[in-house]
Amino acid sequence: MNNQKINKEFKNLIEKYLDGEISIEELKKLVSYYESFQKSNEWVEELGSESELKNKILSNILETIQEETPKAKLVPFYKKPIFKYTVAASIALLMALNFVFTKPDSVKIEPTLVESKDIVIGTDKATLTLADGSQVVLESGESYKTANANSNGKEIIYDAGANASSEVQYNYLTIPRGGQFFIKLSDGTQVWLNSESQLKYPVHFVSGKTREVELIYGEAYFDVSPSVHHQGAKFTVKNESQNINVIGTEFNVKAYKSENQIVTTLVEGKVEIAKEKDRVLLNPNQQSVLDMQNDKIAVKEADVAQEISWLKGLYTFDEASLADIMRTLSRWYDFDVDFKNTEKQNYVFTGVLERSKSIQDILKNLEATGEVQFNIENKMITIE
Repeated sequence: MNNQKINKEFKNLIEKYLDGEISIEELKKLVSYYESFQKSNEWVEELGSESELKNKILSNILETIQEETPKAKLVPFYKKPIFKYTVAASIALLMALNFVFTKPDSVKIEPTLVESKDIVIGTDKATLTLADGSQVVLESGESYKTANANSNGKEIIYDAGANASSEVQYNYLTIPRGGQFFIKLSDGTQVWLNSESQLKYPVHFVSGKTREVELIYGEAYFDVSPSVHHQGAKFTVKNESQNINVIGTEFNVKAYKSENQIVTTLVEGKVEIAKEKDRVLLNPNQQSVLDMQNDKIAVKEADVAQEISWLKGLYTFDEASLADIMRTLSRWYDFDVDFKNTEKQNYVFTGVLERSKSIQDILKNLEATGEVQFNIENKMITIE
């Protein structure tokens, strides 16, 4: 087949892919064509911009993710079909295209990644702290049951009808680095907690009074049981720096101690962000950003699919610095980072990664850009 015919077929396959009409066999052919261009170091101008194609594929993935909001209880990311075949195919193609790297005219580095058994993929695990201060480790394979709660080691469910006393007692659920966990509160509110997070909540809520929980730190996605089901009782998510007043809704809160801002992203419904005398109201597809340095709240349009992609078992990065990427990955894989070359902290990448992949696979995708090199020793990753 001559080059002109190959180019034409490649272009047709790209169009079919972006229109969502590509078959499995055609997708394999598309990836194969791209890899042949990579090996020959050629990119035909009539096919359009290579980086633009990569960005279109990323947008395609995010649009597909956004079609599926997390209505059902969480199943472990690494054991379920977390996205439609189209999303899986999109990721396969994006990985074939490698990450988009935006720093021009840099020296390509040959990958020399060393395998490590010390850094493992995150799992469902948490520590439950009871009202009397005693602690229970919750992890896969271990069950736990009380009069008010039941856990199978992957989630914990609180019973609304179980012997509620007049005295409100609080539990803490702490998710370590390398963990995630799902909790269903006694009012039916569902919360998905990401790595390195802690939630304080009552074992039961007092009928008719404001339902209040506290995200002490970390990241959580809330699907709040509507007030109309609880005698009009409002729902509030507290943090030491802000309060979120909720009207039956779904939203994501990111409040890590290592970051200088708290980001609240609204998926459905309506929430009010309160910081002392300041109040801002969010509509769906908006997010508030509280700057911890000046205590100012800014509101902007949000890429919801990107913000909640961790619920789908993905990491999506859009022009993210390498420092931010490594900080995010370190929470799930539980490792430390050392930038020997501090300039590379500011290198910017765009791409999609699967949380179910090993850290070696993740880093190889970044190394494939030819811009960075990683060394792993025990639980330390060094960037040369």
